[in-house]
Amino acid sequence: MKFFIDTANLAQIKEAQDLGVLDGVTTNPSLMAKEGIKGQDNILKHYVDICNIVTGDVSAEVISTDFEGMVREGEILAELHSQIVVKVPMIKEGIKAIKYFTEKGIRTNCTLVFSAGQALLAAKAGATYVSPFIGRLDDVSTDGLNLIEDIRQIYDNYGYETQILAASVRHPMHIIDCAKIGADVVTCPLSAITALLKHPLTDIGLAQFLADAKK
Repeated sequence: MKFFIDTANLAQIKEAQDLGVLDGVTTNPSLMAKEGIKGQDNILKHYVDICNIVTGDVSAEVISTDFEGMVREGEILAELHSQIVVKVPMIKEGIKAIKYFTEKGIRTNCTLVFSAGQALLAAKAGATYVSPFIGRLDDVSTDGLNLIEDIRQIYDNYGYETQILAASVRHPMHIIDCAKIGADVVTCPLSAITALLKHPLTDIGLAQFLADAKK
Protein backbone atom coordinates (compact mmCIF):
# COMPACT_ATOMS: atom_id res chain seq x y z
CA MET A 1 0.00 0.00 0.00
CA LYS A 2 1.21 3.49 -0.84
CA PHE A 3 1.48 6.24 1.78
CA PHE A 4 0.64 9.78 0.71
CA ILE A 5 0.79 12.76 3.07
CA ASP A 6 -2.16 15.15 2.98
CA THR A 7 -0.65 18.61 3.46
CA ALA A 8 0.92 21.61 1.78
CA ASN A 9 3.49 22.06 4.55
CA LEU A 10 6.95 21.65 3.02
CA ALA A 11 8.64 20.82 6.33
CA GLN A 12 6.21 17.98 7.03
CA ILE A 13 6.55 16.69 3.48
CA LYS A 14 10.33 16.65 3.81
CA GLU A 15 10.11 14.89 7.17
CA ALA A 16 7.87 12.20 5.66
CA GLN A 17 10.17 11.86 2.65
CA ASP A 18 13.21 11.50 4.90
CA LEU A 19 11.43 8.75 6.84
CA GLY A 20 11.70 6.67 3.68
CA VAL A 21 8.09 5.51 3.35
CA LEU A 22 6.46 8.37 1.43
CA ASP A 23 4.98 7.63 -1.99
CA GLY A 24 3.25 10.94 -2.78
CA VAL A 25 1.37 14.03 -1.65
CA THR A 26 -2.23 15.23 -1.85
CA THR A 27 -3.17 18.88 -1.47
CA ASN A 28 -6.26 21.05 -1.84
CA PRO A 29 -7.15 24.75 -1.67
CA SER A 30 -7.89 24.54 2.07
CA LEU A 31 -4.45 23.09 2.80
CA MET A 32 -2.80 25.76 0.66
CA ALA A 33 -4.68 28.49 2.53
CA LYS A 34 -3.66 26.94 5.85
CA GLU A 35 -0.01 27.47 4.87
CA GLY A 36 -0.69 31.05 3.78
CA ILE A 37 -0.14 30.29 0.10
CA LYS A 38 -2.18 32.83 -1.85
CA GLY A 39 -2.29 33.95 -5.46
CA GLN A 40 -2.18 31.75 -8.55
CA ASP A 41 1.53 32.20 -9.23
CA ASN A 42 2.49 31.36 -5.64
CA ILE A 43 0.25 28.31 -5.62
CA LEU A 44 1.72 26.98 -8.85
CA LYS A 45 5.26 27.55 -7.55
CA HIS A 46 4.36 25.74 -4.34
CA TYR A 47 3.25 22.68 -6.30
CA VAL A 48 6.63 22.62 -8.03
CA ASP A 49 8.40 22.99 -4.69
CA ILE A 50 6.51 19.93 -3.41
CA CYS A 51 7.45 17.94 -6.52
CA ASN A 52 11.09 18.80 -5.93
CA ILE A 53 10.94 17.22 -2.46
CA VAL A 54 9.11 13.96 -3.19
CA THR A 55 9.64 11.31 -5.83
CA GLY A 56 6.01 10.24 -6.21
CA ASP A 57 2.71 11.66 -7.41
CA VAL A 58 1.47 15.07 -6.26
CA SER A 59 -2.27 15.75 -6.53
CA ALA A 60 -3.04 19.36 -7.47
CA GLU A 61 -6.69 20.40 -7.39
CA VAL A 62 -8.64 22.46 -9.90
CA ILE A 63 -10.90 25.24 -8.59
CA SER A 64 -13.36 25.51 -11.47
CA THR A 65 -16.61 23.53 -11.50
CA ASP A 66 -17.36 23.82 -15.22
CA PHE A 67 -15.85 21.57 -17.89
CA GLU A 68 -13.97 24.28 -19.77
CA GLY A 69 -12.55 25.76 -16.58
CA MET A 70 -11.40 22.40 -15.24
CA VAL A 71 -9.74 21.54 -18.55
CA ARG A 72 -7.97 24.89 -18.68
CA GLU A 73 -6.73 24.68 -15.10
CA GLY A 74 -5.86 20.99 -15.35
CA GLU A 75 -3.70 21.46 -18.43
CA ILE A 76 -1.78 24.25 -16.68
CA LEU A 77 -1.24 22.06 -13.62
CA ALA A 78 -0.16 19.04 -15.66
CA GLU A 79 2.47 21.11 -17.45
CA LEU A 80 4.09 22.16 -14.18
CA HIS A 81 5.81 18.84 -13.50
CA SER A 82 5.65 15.20 -14.60
CA GLN A 83 4.63 14.15 -11.07
CA ILE A 84 1.45 16.25 -11.04
CA VAL A 85 -1.89 14.43 -10.93
CA VAL A 86 -4.89 16.68 -11.62
CA LYS A 87 -7.44 16.51 -8.81
CA VAL A 88 -11.02 16.82 -10.09
CA PRO A 89 -14.26 16.89 -8.05
CA MET A 90 -16.87 14.14 -8.36
CA ILE A 91 -19.50 16.07 -10.28
CA LYS A 92 -20.98 15.64 -13.76
CA GLU A 93 -18.60 18.17 -15.32
CA GLY A 94 -15.76 16.57 -13.41
CA ILE A 95 -16.41 13.14 -14.94
CA LYS A 96 -16.42 14.75 -18.39
CA ALA A 97 -13.11 16.44 -17.58
CA ILE A 98 -11.59 13.17 -16.31
CA LYS A 99 -12.52 11.48 -19.59
CA TYR A 100 -10.95 14.35 -21.53
CA PHE A 101 -7.76 14.23 -19.46
CA THR A 102 -7.57 10.44 -19.81
CA GLU A 103 -7.68 10.72 -23.59
CA LYS A 104 -4.94 13.37 -23.42
CA GLY A 105 -2.70 11.18 -21.25
CA ILE A 106 -3.10 13.42 -18.18
CA ARG A 107 -3.44 11.53 -14.90
CA THR A 108 -6.31 12.38 -12.55
CA ASN A 109 -7.53 11.98 -8.99
CA CYS A 110 -11.32 12.04 -8.62
CA THR A 111 -11.97 13.59 -5.21
CA LEU A 112 -14.94 13.97 -2.84
CA VAL A 113 -16.21 10.45 -3.49
CA PHE A 114 -18.81 9.17 -1.03
CA SER A 115 -20.51 6.27 -2.83
CA ALA A 116 -19.63 3.17 -4.82
CA GLY A 117 -21.64 4.51 -7.76
CA GLN A 118 -19.49 7.62 -7.89
CA ALA A 119 -16.35 5.46 -7.78
CA LEU A 120 -17.66 3.32 -10.63
CA LEU A 121 -18.24 6.38 -12.82
CA ALA A 122 -14.75 7.69 -12.06
CA ALA A 123 -13.20 4.38 -13.08
CA LYS A 124 -15.29 4.25 -16.26
CA ALA A 125 -13.99 7.72 -17.16
CA GLY A 126 -10.41 6.52 -16.63
CA ALA A 127 -9.41 8.20 -13.36
CA THR A 128 -5.94 7.26 -12.14
CA TYR A 129 -7.06 7.54 -8.52
CA VAL A 130 -10.43 7.71 -6.79
CA SER A 131 -10.58 9.33 -3.35
CA PRO A 132 -13.34 8.11 -1.01
CA PHE A 133 -13.43 10.28 2.13
CA ILE A 134 -13.81 7.72 4.91
CA GLY A 135 -13.39 10.09 7.88
CA ARG A 136 -16.14 12.40 6.68
CA LEU A 137 -18.46 9.42 6.28
CA ASP A 138 -17.66 8.38 9.84
CA ASP A 139 -18.65 11.90 10.91
CA VAL A 140 -22.20 11.29 9.69
CA SER A 141 -22.49 7.85 11.31
CA THR A 142 -21.68 5.92 8.13
CA ASP A 143 -18.88 3.35 8.03
CA GLY A 144 -16.36 4.71 5.54
CA LEU A 145 -14.46 1.42 5.49
CA ASN A 146 -17.50 -0.36 4.05
CA LEU A 147 -17.27 1.99 1.09
CA ILE A 148 -13.64 1.01 0.51
CA GLU A 149 -14.66 -2.65 0.54
CA ASP A 150 -17.47 -2.05 -1.96
CA ILE A 151 -15.21 -0.14 -4.34
CA ARG A 152 -12.51 -2.84 -4.08
CA GLN A 153 -15.01 -5.55 -5.01
CA ILE A 154 -16.39 -3.60 -7.98
CA TYR A 155 -12.94 -2.75 -9.33
CA ASP A 156 -11.75 -6.33 -8.93
CA ASN A 157 -14.89 -7.67 -10.62
CA TYR A 158 -14.20 -5.74 -13.81
CA GLY A 159 -10.45 -5.23 -13.75
CA TYR A 160 -10.50 -1.45 -13.40
CA GLU A 161 -7.00 -0.07 -12.98
CA THR A 162 -8.12 3.02 -11.03
CA GLN A 163 -6.36 3.03 -7.66
CA ILE A 164 -8.39 3.41 -4.47
CA LEU A 165 -6.91 6.34 -2.54
CA ALA A 166 -8.45 6.35 0.94
CA ALA A 167 -8.76 10.01 1.99
CA SER A 168 -9.85 11.79 5.16
CA VAL A 169 -7.77 9.22 7.05
CA ARG A 170 -7.35 10.51 10.59
CA HIS A 171 -5.60 7.95 12.76
CA PRO A 172 -3.35 4.87 12.56
CA MET A 173 -6.19 2.33 12.80
CA HIS A 174 -7.75 3.87 9.70
CA ILE A 175 -4.46 3.08 7.93
CA ILE A 176 -4.35 -0.51 9.19
CA ASP A 177 -7.98 -1.15 8.32
CA CYS A 178 -7.53 0.30 4.83
CA ALA A 179 -4.51 -1.96 4.30
CA LYS A 180 -6.51 -5.01 5.42
CA ILE A 181 -9.37 -4.41 2.99
CA GLY A 182 -7.21 -3.58 -0.01
CA ALA A 183 -6.98 0.18 -0.47
CA ASP A 184 -4.15 0.93 -2.87
CA VAL A 185 -3.21 4.22 -1.20
CA VAL A 186 -3.92 6.12 2.01
CA THR A 187 -3.45 9.85 2.34
CA CYS A 188 -3.28 11.24 5.84
CA PRO A 189 -1.53 13.68 8.16
CA LEU A 190 2.08 12.98 9.08
CA SER A 191 0.94 12.34 12.67
CA ALA A 192 -1.08 9.30 11.58
CA ILE A 193 1.93 7.79 9.80
CA THR A 194 4.36 8.37 12.66
CA ALA A 195 1.80 6.97 15.13
CA LEU A 196 2.37 3.59 13.46
CA LEU A 197 5.89 3.65 14.93
CA LYS A 198 4.66 3.64 18.50
CA HIS A 199 3.94 0.75 20.83
CA PRO A 200 4.46 0.70 24.61
CA LEU A 201 6.09 -2.75 24.50
CA THR A 202 8.66 -1.43 22.02
CA ASP A 203 9.49 1.40 24.43
CA ILE A 204 9.74 -1.01 27.39
CA GLY A 205 11.87 -3.47 25.43
CA LEU A 206 14.25 -0.78 24.21
CA ALA A 207 14.63 0.65 27.70
CA GLN A 208 15.48 -2.82 29.00
CA PHE A 209 18.01 -3.45 26.23
CA LEU A 210 19.73 -0.14 26.92
CA ALA A 211 19.77 -0.78 30.67
CA ASP A 212 21.27 -4.22 30.14
CA ALA A 213 23.89 -2.79 27.77
CA LYS A 214 25.12 -0.48 30.52
CA LYS A 215 25.69 -3.35 32.93
